[in-house]
This record gives sequence, structure tokens and C-alpha cells, in this order.
Amino acid sequence: MDLAGSSAIVTGGASGLGEATARRLAGEGLRVVIIDVNDEPGKQVADELGAVYVHADITSEAEVIDAVEAACALAPLRALVSCAGGGGIGGRTIGRDGAYASAHSLDSYKNYVMLNLVGTFNVVRLAATAMSRNEPDADGGRGAIVMTASVAAFEGQIGQAGYGSAKAGIVGLTLPVARDLSPAGIRINTIAPGMFDTPPMRAWGTEVRDALAASIPYPKRLGNPHEFADLALHLVRNSYVNGETIRLDGAVRMQPK
Repeated sequence: MDLAGSSAIVTGGASGLGEATARRLAGEGLRVVIIDVNDEPGKQVADELGAVYVHADITSEAEVIDAVEAACALAPLRALVSCAGGGGIGGRTIGRDGAYASAHSLDSYKNYVMLNLVGTFNVVRLAATAMSRNEPDADGGRGAIVMTASVAAFEGQIGQAGYGSAKAGIVGLTLPVARDLSPAGIRINTIAPGMFDTPPMRAWGTEVRDALAASIPYPKRLGNPHEFADLALHLVRNSYVNGETIRLDGAVRMQPK
């Protein structure tokens, strides 16, 4: 896909995988709009890149529409990389004492699904709507979307019912949405990253991170966010990759805990 003279949206672009992707896309000449709720780092990254920062909750229709309109005002929106989300260990499905009150919090579960799955779909549907108004390129393409799942979609660990099922939902979205968007010439793919050297991972400390790195078959290290960004850019550009989920994990397979 020819991205010259285009804009791109990166959700979660204030840090981690999203920041690396925003930097990669800006380096390719795209006009980037960063969506995040962490204003200070988001504005700092945007200033460094000559990008636009928009404070937006990805589960809000109105706020995401404003961000999409901001991108369209810069140039035709032809790329979306959805990195916003969050998770980890949310608790086991049942407690040890057999009491209803000890079961997994329903509000906590809903929060995982809202942020990771519903929020992702909200951004996808609105960005794709704007893309559908673009003039098609020589291949009939009007835009490309990359969603972010996780290896937890396939091997969710103990305590990851909420996060794992929400990320599995993103994998489940990929093919039907690709089929929905195909008549408009819009592709969508998903990256399922493994263990990456991002701020949440750094919070675990060196000893834990080294142990996790040792569990990865090859290369025995945490992923670098620029490797995610490289794949995201490839998926945006390669017009024949559509409806696919790609693991980016050094061949790791997560154990139960």
C-alpha cells in the first residue's frame, strides 16, 4: 500500500509498543495522531515526532470520532495500529473458601473486556468508516488496520481469565472484520506479542525479567518494541496480508503460571 501523503492513528502511542510504532510510522513520513490517556508522555512523544496528540478513551465513541477527525484533517487516514490495552493477572475464577464473594470480580472482568476488546473494536469501526471514504489505490486499497492481541489469547495463565479471553476476542475479530471490510478495500491483521521490554515489564525488576527471557527459546531475550513496530509497518504496507494473526514471541509457549 502506498502510504505517501497519508495519516495514521496509533492508540496507546504514549509508551511501549505504541510509542515505538508511532515513531516508526512518523519516520516513514506519515502524519501520526497518537491516542492515549497519559497526557504528559503522549504530548512529549507527539512533540518529538511532529505528531498530534489526542486525549481519548478508546471506549468512548465521541472521543474516538474526534481523534479520527483530527487525523483526517491532516491527510487521508490510511493506517491504524491499535496498541491500547492492559492486563496481567486479575485473579482466579473461584476463591479457596468456596464463598461467592471470593469469586473473580465481575466488574474486574468487565473492565478487561471493555478496555481490550470493546475499546479495540470501537476504534476499528470508526477508523475504518473514515478510511472507506478514501480514494482507492491501484490495488483497490483504502486503508490497513493492525490490532494487538497477546500470546495470552492462546495460553492464558492462571489468573488471566479476563485478559486472556479479551485478547482471544481480538483474535476472533480478525477474520470476520477482514471479511466485513474487504468490499471497502480495507485490510485488518493482528499481532500477538509475547514478552516485550516495555514499561510494565520493567516494573517487575531485573531478576524477574531475566528469568522470563531465559524461558524464550530463541532469541533468549525480551522483545524490543521496535521489532513490533517493524511488523506493524509491514502489515500496513503488504497488500496481500489480510485476516491474519501473527505471533511475535520468539517461539515461547506460556506455562500455566
